[in-house]
Amino acid sequence: QVQLVESGGGLVQAGGSLRLTCTASGGTFSRYAMGWFRQAPGQEREFVAAISWSGFNTDYADSVKGRFTFSRDNAKNTVALQMHSLKPEDTAVYYCAADDGGEWGMTGTEQYFYWGQGTQVTVSS
Repeated sequence: QVQLVESGGGLVQAGGSLRLTCTASGGTFSRYAMGWFRQAPGQEREFVAAISWSGFNTDYADSVKGRFTFSRDNAKNTVALQMHSLKPEDTAVYYCAADDGGEWGMTGTEQYFYWGQGTQVTVSS
């Protein structure tokens, strides 16, 4: 059983930066493919980024490519999402997700078994 806890959300002006962190406990962290998703009010939860078990491979939604960077530290059981050039449309609750099903780069919410509680990111214009 893996527990995921996100932190680092907050209020930032457009053009600013935030760094989200997700800390995992339980399980063998290096076995888990990880992902970030976000959900804006009235919208479905959407894929943001994914990272492989080693951290060498990453994938991003087109909307965040070039602005967000996903990284992981298996020694510390953490992943981080560094967000730059934030836009008002990035406003959402951001969720960390994990799965040990043997694949990485998954973009569907149904493909991840473990989820954090979410952290709010608000970008003002």
